[in-house]
Amino acid sequence: MEHSGHGMTMDLPPFTLGRGLVWSADPFFLVACVAGLALYGWGVVRLRRRGDAWSVGRTVSFVVGVLTIMLVMCTRLNDYGMVMFSVHMVQHMVISMLSPIFILLGAPVTLALRALPVAGKGRKGPRELLLALLHSRYMRVITHPAFTIPLFIASLYALYFSPLFDFLMGSRAGHVAMMVHFLAVGVVFFWPIIGVDPGPHRPGHLMRMLELFAGMPFHAFFGIALMMASEPMVETFRNPPASLGIDALADQNAAGGIAWAFSEIPSVLVLVALLFQWYGSEQRQARRTDRAADRDGDKELEAYNAYLASLNAREG
Repeated sequence: MEHSGHGMTMDLPPFTLGRGLVWSADPFFLVACVAGLALYGWGVVRLRRRGDAWSVGRTVSFVVGVLTIMLVMCTRLNDYGMVMFSVHMVQHMVISMLSPIFILLGAPVTLALRALPVAGKGRKGPRELLLALLHSRYMRVITHPAFTIPLFIASLYALYFSPLFDFLMGSRAGHVAMMVHFLAVGVVFFWPIIGVDPGPHRPGHLMRMLELFAGMPFHAFFGIALMMASEPMVETFRNPPASLGIDALADQNAAGGIAWAFSEIPSVLVLVALLFQWYGSEQRQARRTDRAADRDGDKELEAYNAYLASLNAREG
């Protein structure tokens, strides 16, 4: 059959999960994922060799995040996603709402800042350039809730319900660009909320929860809109190949159900992680307060002993 999105002829039998998970790598995402894992591994090894610790949990989280990207972009799920709305929606949900969470919990920026060498005096190396980017006005803008929440919402409604989606799905490069966009949007949306890396915006934990719940309902509304539609709403998936044996409207309803249900998964993951982060923050603050109190107590004791010593000296 004609696989119009990739501009090639490809025989896709009716979709089953087993067929979908067969290896079929998109070159861009394969190279990017392997490079990301290699660079992260280099950073961890560099820290360990100089005797510094790095959390195994963070490493596992980052690896899981990258593997979820490979799952939807380097298997035949990616091929079926070009002609089946439901499979495409799985790709979108995973790469924008699951992969970013695990990647951010892996703290790749913190690892880079610790692993990259410091440039010589008066020079700027990769570490210095990364720090400059983190403190730039650009980062302050793209991580601000006034930007991230509208972008998160627009990536659904403005993309799917406009000709832009069909244009991007018409070529391999366009499809890759769309998926990169979904990943980037997920990263900038979740970074101020759950990210452990340094960033321009670090609101309190309660405000982070509010930011999370400000964006999530729109995914559910988007899914409901697809489920309630009486005709196919996206031209790309209006006429699925006959060999797949699927009905376009039923497939769209399934895509809407996936979008609606999937919004719950990141909400729970992020909420649990936030509660752990909040608890850890409170514990660290309590320890700092205790140490400060101990220091103050030591100073008072020293002052009292000095006072007694001065009295003894006068009496002597």
